Amino acid sequence: MKISIENMSFSYNPEVPVLKDINLEMEGPKFISILGPNGVGKSTLIHCINKILSPTGGNVLIDGRSVKEISIKEMARTVGYVPYSANLTFPMSVLDTVLMGRHPFSKWKSVDEDLDKAYDVLDLLGITDLAMRSFGELSAGQHQKVMLAKGLVQDTKILLLDEPTSNLDIRHQLEVTKLLKRLSVEKGMLIVMISHDLNIAAKFSDEIILMSKGTVFAVGKPEEVMTVENIREVYGVESRIVDDGVPHIILEDSIAECNNG
Repeated sequence: MKISIENMSFSYNPEVPVLKDINLEMEGPKFISILGPNGVGKSTLIHCINKILSPTGGNVLIDGRSVKEISIKEMARTVGYVPYSANLTFPMSVLDTVLMGRHPFSKWKSVDEDLDKAYDVLDLLGITDLAMRSFGELSAGQHQKVMLAKGLVQDTKILLLDEPTSNLDIRHQLEVTKLLKRLSVEKGMLIVMISHDLNIAAKFSDEIILMSKGTVFAVGKPEEVMTVENIREVYGVESRIVDDGVPHIILEDSIAECNNG
């Protein structure tokens, strides 16, 4: 359960790199959050890891093996993925949508096992009552939980998530993040989550990757990365840090507003 990224870069246009000189090691079991402003390459980084995109330079390795050598189907058996689901919809039931996550494992006469796993995950997320509902009829928050179930039912040791709590209210954001943290421990998983919530990430993450302008700005434990100086440099805002064992970030005004004041 180790992701190694070596001198990786990615660009759609060679003159405008999206990612440049990325060097990272992520090893589980661990719960890692990727933070940074919009447009710094967080989703692109995830997509280069799971072969949705191919790096234009450098290499990505899963347990020492280059992803270039791993087929799409084998990758789906190795790395689970939960996309940002704002515009996703499927003309099928919730149960069938979740079962799509079992496709890489499907074998003759494996239907009962797949159904058991699907219902186990639905129960874990507290949405068993939605099983026969049409996915297209659900709220944005319910969509997000179903997509999380689809990723979890892959039953992999590595799970990548692109803003999995984006459409959830605060209570459900906490519930889902606590669950992911618990799964990293109980199932020995490497879970990597893109997030915009600095405080939830700081509270639950074992490690934080802070990105800025297509590069990795800082990596480390929450108390090492979530500093006033780093937040000012990356986000352009002033903040105060209250540390009661876990850093709690209190955002103030933007730097420009502070200077004008």
